[in-house]
Amino acid sequence: MNTFLKPKGDYKKLIAFQKTECIYDITIYFINHYLPKIGDRTVDQMRQSARSGKQNISEGNETGTTSTEACIKLVNVAKASLKELQEDYEDYLRNHGNQIWPVDSVQCRNAREWCKQRSSPEDYRVVCEKRDDITLANIALILIHQADFLLKRLLDKYKKEFLEQGGIKEQMSQARRQWRANHGMGGYNRKNGSYGNYGNNGNDGNYGNNGNDGNNGNNGNYGNDGNYGNNEHS
Repeated sequence: MNTFLKPKGDYKKLIAFQKTECIYDITIYFINHYLPKIGDRTVDQMRQSARSGKQNISEGNETGTTSTEACIKLVNVAKASLKELQEDYEDYLRNHGNQIWPVDSVQCRNAREWCKQRSSPEDYRVVCEKRDDITLANIALILIHQADFLLKRLLDKYKKEFLEQGGIKEQMSQARRQWRANHGMGGYNRKNGSYGNYGNNGNDGNYGNNGNDGNNGNNGNYGNDGNYGNNEHS
């Protein structure tokens, strides 16, 4: 059966979403413990960026049932939000002794491997309570890079689906044609504005010549004037 409303699946099972959920939790802890409570717009910006990175994945996944284009746009918004959050964390680290971990440092390599194996918010809640602000900011940066990589792969998947299946309008048209074929309906007859039906053994002679009953469908299967739609497929 051809269907054009294909759900994308449970977004909570996406590792990309799980990573952004961890990023959100770390960010909320970070701004509550290490940023001023009032008078700093960075607090709201970081909170909104972390939330947007997470929420747009879930919204994109749900919207993808009816619009691959909207799904791709929302996932791109998630990527952009995480990039904005990355800038905020990097600004904090630069303003506190330029303590961004080098990519090839032992700290960064160990943390990167640890984060790669863990996508549960519970794991990072424990880390938040045991690490200082510099360590948490660097861990957040590592998770952001990992989430960005996973979102790029997700976008590649959605783009491939679009190229193979087309947009929703194309899928709807294809599903409609399939339905007509499965229910014994021929092409659209532009001459009289109707769909032509296949004859069933000439029953009732609906489409037989001059309205006569067809014999086992001979000479009566298809109506005159192109009702079968041979020359007028929609």
